[in-house]
Amino acid sequence: MQAKKRYLLVSVGAGLLFLLYLWALQVGDYHQNQPNQYHYNRHFSQFPQYPHQYQQYQEYPYHQRGGAESVEAFLPGPQPLPQRSPSRLPRHWTGTTEPLEPYLEGGEQEEDSPQLQHQHTSPRERRAIRDNIYRNRRCRMETCFDYSRCQSGFKVYIYPAQRGDEISETYQKILSAIEESRFHTADPSKACLFVPSVDTLDRDLLSSQYVQNARTRIQSLPMWNDGKNHLIFNLYSGTWPDYTEDLGFEVGQAMLAKASTDVVNFRPNFDISIPLFPKEHPLKGEAVGYVTLSDAPPSRKYLLVFKGKRYLTGIGSETRNALYHIHNGDDIILLTTCKHGKDWERHKDTRCDRDNQQYSKFDYQELLRNSSFCLVPRGRRLGSFRFLEALQAACIPVILSNGWELPFSEVIDWRKAAVIGDERLLLQVPSITRSVVRDRILALRQQTQFLWDAYFSSVAKIVLTTLEIIQDRVDSHISRNHLLWNLLPGGLYALPQYSTDPSQFPFYYHKLGKSPMQQFTAVIHTVTPLQAQISPVLKLIIAVAKSKFCAQIVVLWNCDKPLPQRNKWPSTSVPLSVVQGHNQMITSRFFPYDAIVTDAVLSLDEDTVLSTNEVDFAFIVWQSFPERIVGYPARSHYWDSSRSRWGYTSKWTNDYSMVLTGAAFYHRYYHYLFTRYVPANLLKTVDRMANCEDILMNFLVSAVTKQPPIKVTQKKQYKETMMAQGSKTSRWADPDHFAQRQTCMNAFSRWLGFMPLVHSQMRLDPVLFRDQVSILRKKYRDIERL
Repeated sequence: MQAKKRYLLVSVGAGLLFLLYLWALQVGDYHQNQPNQYHYNRHFSQFPQYPHQYQQYQEYPYHQRGGAESVEAFLPGPQPLPQRSPSRLPRHWTGTTEPLEPYLEGGEQEEDSPQLQHQHTSPRERRAIRDNIYRNRRCRMETCFDYSRCQSGFKVYIYPAQRGDEISETYQKILSAIEESRFHTADPSKACLFVPSVDTLDRDLLSSQYVQNARTRIQSLPMWNDGKNHLIFNLYSGTWPDYTEDLGFEVGQAMLAKASTDVVNFRPNFDISIPLFPKEHPLKGEAVGYVTLSDAPPSRKYLLVFKGKRYLTGIGSETRNALYHIHNGDDIILLTTCKHGKDWERHKDTRCDRDNQQYSKFDYQELLRNSSFCLVPRGRRLGSFRFLEALQAACIPVILSNGWELPFSEVIDWRKAAVIGDERLLLQVPSITRSVVRDRILALRQQTQFLWDAYFSSVAKIVLTTLEIIQDRVDSHISRNHLLWNLLPGGLYALPQYSTDPSQFPFYYHKLGKSPMQQFTAVIHTVTPLQAQISPVLKLIIAVAKSKFCAQIVVLWNCDKPLPQRNKWPSTSVPLSVVQGHNQMITSRFFPYDAIVTDAVLSLDEDTVLSTNEVDFAFIVWQSFPERIVGYPARSHYWDSSRSRWGYTSKWTNDYSMVLTGAAFYHRYYHYLFTRYVPANLLKTVDRMANCEDILMNFLVSAVTKQPPIKVTQKKQYKETMMAQGSKTSRWADPDHFAQRQTCMNAFSRWLGFMPLVHSQMRLDPVLFRDQVSILRKKYRDIERL
């Protein structure tokens, strides 16, 4: 009998323990999908009137702790970047708010409809939605990407639009940016990556741009294959009241380029977090920053500003409802309004009228441009238009959006441009921002301008950055490092196929304390046959070969006549090689030939007349400015308001913006960039005209450096020689030559989306040039006699 009792007691106890275990699992699942109550009790207990429905977010190593460790994490110090593991990346980012335009105009994108207020999804429903959408949450490039499709290079194919497709203006910009890039291919068999023509940007059920049949259409794509090697763009996901990341269709093994991405659902080294940008965002780089990198004052009138909507209830309302506690009306201006939505008056609280009155006293753009820091709290979603607006205004973002995977965080070190905070530590924001010293403020603001211009100033740059990141993953053995991404001119202009070593790029020499090689290679572009010993090219070879800095001379033979025999060329003290043009076209003069082994390239036309002293002096100048074009013949551009277009002028004035490559030094990397970066259709246009290749090179280098070329000692003889060419083969004798160059100016500016050329009035002359002193005291004596 006693044994039976003991057996029953043990059985009942085991059953109770099992039930307790099941109950604990349910509680754990519930808390994973509910706001952190400890967060509210500890940090917002002094504000009992505010709702405390926080969106879920995972615990962070230091951002989720209070005290000194949280303050340290708040500061944008120069800590080393966290090391990524193949399986899970430690998350330390936080986030932002939602669309700007509606709150400025008094409207709202997502209405707080009374009929929808009680339709919250349960924790189990949220988990089911997340698991359904992200069935392949463990996807990484190694497991969900087919590398065999990329054997022909990294090419992107866009599915053709079907009849009746409605594509939003914003998504059309994305597709246009891909089509105009060097990655695009019209042949799906050569594609490494596929982009659907189905508009997936706005997946909010309440939006007028929501595509109803997206699931069916995407899954019926010919090469969908559960999304493998596909890229899907998305700006808005989920809807009121919970704003989950529901896209309305299964992503499968497709990569997501998504705004407002939560770190919980983000698949590291697979998905890409992109910024939320408005429909007015330009296709190409027309939205310039408000200040330049060199004239940003270290501090401004205001310390910290914010102006935006205040949500009275629901997700994203906690931080904004508490902003008035740190607003002082002096150097911290934090303005909110509850005047949005159709029935805002019915839901307003006791502070609404006072907030609305203060809200109307300040202009938003004026606040942006006159503040050192801009608060970027989350809204209904994690991302916000304010993030890009702060970057453009050189206003350091103070990000309060726990769980937000910041845009392009895989490659951009945001600690150099933003203050990444914690929503629970709102009251520490004033002291944290005041503790940042002036030098650090200047450095942060300068970095905001670099990042804005390099990656965010246009839809095309956002799309190209996305594609370049994916290409780096595909070709991981030749991918960019963080230095290339986070220093001028940025990853888009530093092609890793040229080199993965930053010291091989001219624009990093100064940063790395490196100097270019002490010799140059002369490349002479030849299009006319040799005429015994009277050909100008033979005299040019002799003069250049006498330079003590000349390592070799390469004659680029683009003439339709056969190559002359070796005895037709003069004997020189340096190696002389004659190579056939890459494709017998004019752009082949900038092809990255293997024969060019020095950093410096002296580009010469065959009819150029230069003395050895002129060559030596120009090279000495170039060594101090290896990232720029340095040379003799200068030209300029201007805006023709009567015709609303750019003009080209060869008038000799004190102002110039181009140095022609008929007699100029530049770094050999620009040969590679010219060949690989410029779109093929633009190169074909230049080849067809047999003109403007020198202008295109100036456009490219100025776009990279944001600086003008450098003209050395004025040499009128160069102009006189060029104008004296009367042979039919000389392009300078063509009456259409000048008109074509006018056309090129506008074609190139349309390609870039802006005018990169910068005017300059600087000319560098030898020491004592034209001074009334003895000629024996001058190093480059022959230059004055020319």
